[in-house]
Amino acid sequence: MYFDDLPIWGFIGRTKQLEGNDINEYRYFIMNNIQFEILYNEDRIIEVHVRTDLKDVSDITEDMEVDIEFIYSVKWKETNTLFEKRMEKYKQLSLLPHYLKIHQSTLTNSFATILVLIGCLVMFYVLVLKKDISKYANDDELADNQEETGWKYVHGDVFRYPKHKTLFAAALGSGTQLLTLTLFIIILGIVGLFYPYNRGLLLTAMVIIYALTSGAAGYAAVSFYYQLEGTNWVRNLLLTGGLSCGPLFLTFLILNTVANAYRATAALPLGKIVIIFLIWAFLASPLLLLGGISGKYSKSEFQAPCRTNNIPREIPPLLWYRGIIPQMALAGILPFTVICFELYYVFASVWGHRIYTIYSVLFVVFIVLLVVTALVSVALTYFQLAAEDHQWWWRSFLCGGSTGLYMYGYCFYYYFTRSAMDGLMQTSFFFAYMGCICYGVFLMLGTVGFRASLLVVRHLYGSIKCE
Repeated sequence: MYFDDLPIWGFIGRTKQLEGNDINEYRYFIMNNIQFEILYNEDRIIEVHVRTDLKDVSDITEDMEVDIEFIYSVKWKETNTLFEKRMEKYKQLSLLPHYLKIHQSTLTNSFATILVLIGCLVMFYVLVLKKDISKYANDDELADNQEETGWKYVHGDVFRYPKHKTLFAAALGSGTQLLTLTLFIIILGIVGLFYPYNRGLLLTAMVIIYALTSGAAGYAAVSFYYQLEGTNWVRNLLLTGGLSCGPLFLTFLILNTVANAYRATAALPLGKIVIIFLIWAFLASPLLLLGGISGKYSKSEFQAPCRTNNIPREIPPLLWYRGIIPQMALAGILPFTVICFELYYVFASVWGHRIYTIYSVLFVVFIVLLVVTALVSVALTYFQLAAEDHQWWWRSFLCGGSTGLYMYGYCFYYYFTRSAMDGLMQTSFFFAYMGCICYGVFLMLGTVGFRASLLVVRHLYGSIKCE
């Protein structure tokens, strides 16, 4: 329960075990008398406490209708605490030694993971990749006479444009927007814009920043679409606009209907729905169009260091573990281990009663997540090319975004083991909205994985002599 954005905790019932029976039996009671104590300074609310009378209860053990009369009292008490400092005691909860130790473990785990990955990649580059590049780049006679194998064998197909390039470019545009949105939200949290329990301000900021970053989505999608020699940029722009907000809009309509059916306060009133629609129609959509027009006239060309053959090479039969599903399962493990400890506190803050104020830790973990995702995607892309499989575009995107699938799997663990949610409304809200969030993470990290892979592939094939 919240009052003026301040949390209120209190017991609303109790249980009593009956004595003298061989079988444990319990009686359940609900408390009727609730006493509020509100501390104020001039005309501002500073603190709220709630107490209950353990003697004034009603028995609700039997499965039958019971008439209960609830009473409450409010006591106003003046305090000298300033309004600007009323949230300090809630922020201090996140700084307790127990929580700091857990956050420290998260950072240690994250940095250990990234150091191991960087060390492995550096050793691989020095011992294997650098040797191959030097052999092909410097020894012309050896490069001409030796039969091409591995990743050099597919140099004429590695930059062949992917299938469904309209969807691919739209996914990159949406991922770019979501990445920008996430960075802005975390930075605003670091500077102290979001104080504890004011969730309305956080949601408002997300809506406005999403609208303002629509231009980045339009520019990234259309500019890359034209690099892939696409022609129907309007369709690409419409797909970009609907790829991220479309599923969220449909989910919101369904869940808001469920909330209205339950007469819950989670149902958004019509006035706020109209405001969100106006923001989308008169801010997000024009910026998306403006970004798309800018991307269309950017005149950027796709820079491929190798010429693409007219006829694609046939991909040799691959072992089962080189398939898309096993590769995605492998790619998401390390990035998920970076965030799994911190993920619980984020979930408990969004879906529970905990507070999250250490945005600096969240920022560091997020940056490490991006770096680990990029490194894992680069490594898997190289091994795919070494197996003479040149269809790496979609693979790098899907492997990069697979962490979002692991996050959704974690949602089931959190719901059934760490939360007290039940019922149709809570279940539908949790899994539906978390599905949208994990889908956004999939697009965001998929973009990071592809961009990192593209950068390394360009460097790799630009370092050798290709005919």
